[in-house]
Amino acid sequence: MPFSLPTISSLDCVKVVGSFKELTTESFSNGINAVCWPRVLDGDFGEVINRIGDGNGVRALEEDFLRSLDVSDSGKIAVDIMLNDRRCLEDLGFDPLLNCIYGYPEDESHKVVATDVFSFHADSAPVEAETWLCTYYGSSSEGLRNQEAIRRIDIPSIRAELLKVYGAQDDDEFCRYLTENCYDLHYAALPNAVPYVFGVGNLWKIAVEYPGSPVRPCIHRAPRPAVGDPSRLLLIC
Repeated sequence: MPFSLPTISSLDCVKVVGSFKELTTESFSNGINAVCWPRVLDGDFGEVINRIGDGNGVRALEEDFLRSLDVSDSGKIAVDIMLNDRRCLEDLGFDPLLNCIYGYPEDESHKVVATDVFSFHADSAPVEAETWLCTYYGSSSEGLRNQEAIRRIDIPSIRAELLKVYGAQDDDEFCRYLTENCYDLHYAALPNAVPYVFGVGNLWKIAVEYPGSPVRPCIHRAPRPAVGDPSRLLLIC
């Protein structure tokens, strides 16, 4: 039988809030490792994408460039929304980026564990941190509940292959090797796992793996574009 993707409000790991202020003040605790402010945004973000034009990779969008785009009043509303979101995060002391995503590089160098953004992964930091993101146009990120995932390095066959590549014993040095190459941050979905969609327009704050974090990190991945998919407008911090 067909199944539907879980809604954000049905997830026990996500706290849904109704304002930016709530988003900033809500903390991660009791298994909540993501906070979402659902939004239906005005403005024509598709027009903004069309005016930005074609490209490759990731293009940073600065305010002067966005203001210079020849867009309609609806397009200007979209630009204002993006710049206001960035300004709100800057006021908190963060350094957010607005990007046009034409495509991300795929990790083809590691045949055992790919470490690109298309793989389910957790962000990490040496100190307390969090990740903020919003997709304004295009496909959005996907999340995976922790209980529905397993670290790829904890899958016996994958760990055995990594040991062959490393060429030594499964000891502390090997664990450091896994961390240095970010293998320990990538996950596989368990059988019957159902990812959830971050959605377009929603502003998210998600938990990062760092020493002393009160919750497990939010497992997520970037959408893998199909041929003909539009570019993606993204706020990331």
